Amino acid sequence: MYDLPFEFHFGILNWHKTGSEIWPNVKNISTIPSYPGGLNRQHSVEYWLTLNLLASETPEIKKPCSSAAIRVKNSNEADIVFVPFFASLSYNRKSKLRGNKTISGDRLLQERLVEFLKSQDEWKRFEGKDHLIIAHHPNSLLYARNFLGSAMFVLSDFGRYSSAIANLEKDIIAPYLHVVKTISNNESAPFEKRPVLAYFQGAIYRKDGGTIRQELYNLLKDEKDVHFAFGTVRGNGTKQTGKGMASSKFCLNIAGDTPSSNRLFDAIVSHCVPVIVSDQIELPFEDTLDYSGFSVFVHASEAVKKGFLVNLLRGITEDQWKKKWGRLKEVAGCFEYRFPSQVGDSVNMIWSAVSHKLSSLQFDVHRKNRYRRSEMFDRNRSS
Repeated sequence: MYDLPFEFHFGILNWHKTGSEIWPNVKNISTIPSYPGGLNRQHSVEYWLTLNLLASETPEIKKPCSSAAIRVKNSNEADIVFVPFFASLSYNRKSKLRGNKTISGDRLLQERLVEFLKSQDEWKRFEGKDHLIIAHHPNSLLYARNFLGSAMFVLSDFGRYSSAIANLEKDIIAPYLHVVKTISNNESAPFEKRPVLAYFQGAIYRKDGGTIRQELYNLLKDEKDVHFAFGTVRGNGTKQTGKGMASSKFCLNIAGDTPSSNRLFDAIVSHCVPVIVSDQIELPFEDTLDYSGFSVFVHASEAVKKGFLVNLLRGITEDQWKKKWGRLKEVAGCFEYRFPSQVGDSVNMIWSAVSHKLSSLQFDVHRKNRYRRSEMFDRNRSS
């Protein structure tokens, strides 16, 4: 992990270093700046992964028995070079122009990041292919992504990326941090205590692929056992959403401005069987998890047919629903971000997903290196 200046990471959280230190003292949790709440928090992946790497070199912190990532000081010993730029936070806090400025603080940080990385021997060695960059907010890294596309990205989806810059071959899809309260297995309401058949609360009028939300609203708004309403996180919105999901059998996850949203992960930790209506969605950890075991997938073209969706959901028997509900309770921990990380949580699962990419990455690097040593010997002989 690069020791980037603090303004690229915890400085954005108003943390101020003391003396020559670069990182907060993770031995004392009270000194670690907390991540801001609200919707900003849903894209906090960079924060949790950075803390996890810092903890890996801190003996005083108890680590999971299967800790998937350990920071090393010598880059030649590293499988992956981690770039600790809090890109989503930078976008949320620094992308607006201030005063008479003509360039945002976020853009300046991105320009500095590109200049820094391109000058590093580690980047030049494999053209950045072994670098890991977090850009979970779909609008984060808008400038730098065009120059750093050879790196491995951790993203929420590919909705605003060209396939040349981001794709499943090299990149990782990570879950949003859910905003509703996690329901414990003991508190999870069974089938007969979930009176709502299907639940959706959120923005209804969206652009791009999200126009399907309006179509479904018109189809479902008058169904007596369906809750389909506009809602925001303001006021008591998050609490109401959590309560609504926890009392519903199915939760609708419909494409919006982008293929994914945190609504899916809110549903999972509410043990509300997700109904995914998003043809372009890519899902976290699908190399490990079979989502069909705890979700229902519906093509958008089918979902907008009158009566199709409600009839499909009403046709799912109690036993079929209970199997998915039981599996939801088993996998919900995979969608929790924690510090310190725990076995099987989101942090651990992301590192595992990165490790699964390593064999293809190393294959590509080794192929490119076939003649590298011969060329070096030839240059040395000529000199």
